[in-house]
Amino acid sequence: MPMHSLRSTLLACLMAAAAALAHAQDGTIYPLAAPAEPRAIPLGTGGVENQPASESWFRQWGQPMARNITAATLTPFLPAPGKGNGAAVLVAPGGGFRWLALNHEGWAVAQALADKGIAAFVLKYRLQPTPESLDGFKQSMDRMFAAAGSSDGNPRSLVPDLSNQLADAEAAYALIHARAKEWGVDTKRLGMMGFSAGAGLTMHSTLNSKTMKLAFIGPIYGGMGPVSVPKDAPPMFNVIAADDFLFRGQFGVVKSWFDAGRPVEFHLFQNGGHGFGLGYPGNTANGWFPLFLNWLDVNGFLKSRPAP
Repeated sequence: MPMHSLRSTLLACLMAAAAALAHAQDGTIYPLAAPAEPRAIPLGTGGVENQPASESWFRQWGQPMARNITAATLTPFLPAPGKGNGAAVLVAPGGGFRWLALNHEGWAVAQALADKGIAAFVLKYRLQPTPESLDGFKQSMDRMFAAAGSSDGNPRSLVPDLSNQLADAEAAYALIHARAKEWGVDTKRLGMMGFSAGAGLTMHSTLNSKTMKLAFIGPIYGGMGPVSVPKDAPPMFNVIAADDFLFRGQFGVVKSWFDAGRPVEFHLFQNGGHGFGLGYPGNTANGWFPLFLNWLDVNGFLKSRPAP
């Protein structure tokens, strides 16, 4: 290849890379074709009343997101054959109950767990209706964030009724139990973790479900307000960053678990903001996932217990 052609090709590649990087770091909302979800299992929990639009996807900050979800699904991420340890986690992505960050708070987390021998299942739960147009959706997002900033810092307070979401979580839990042998799951070591609104759903399921008996929970950058803790509440691993708008110096949920005498581990990171997922360079919150794995290990969730 002539040198000038090589320089032109390199320049074109650099420009494309710069454009891709700018796009990934851009908070602008871009339309996105729905990705294939070949492993998604319909949960059959029904639809959403007064839903003006069909499910659609968009990209923001370089991540795929889904909104107007009216049909809940569960997507398994299983360890490689012979690598599973029997532990399992139901993963609930966040998005203010109006969209789902299905990759960086769902699929990526589930794959990271599966890589460590833990069966993981991403819950794509039903959402609050949002306007069909992206402009209308953006305006509704702005209003939601403004309300979150003036609320009690609890994502659950943004949605008065979580009956749809709870039904989806319960159906996912039941499905994992029903196919536990096939999927290599020890149902006594099945927990749930969620991010932001997904942390709110995790907490709501823990405190309100009549059918879910979770072995452990991991609310990640969720609401920090106090709650009423049942005497048999599962051990909790809780993470948030000091510069997260949901934190605001609150330790209520952690103190509630502590006062109830239930096992709790809490990590307050210096920085990371809100929505850091597995973490990203340049923030101390980047280190939470190995701490979670260590917590699971120390508490015996990564190995089977002998029968009594």
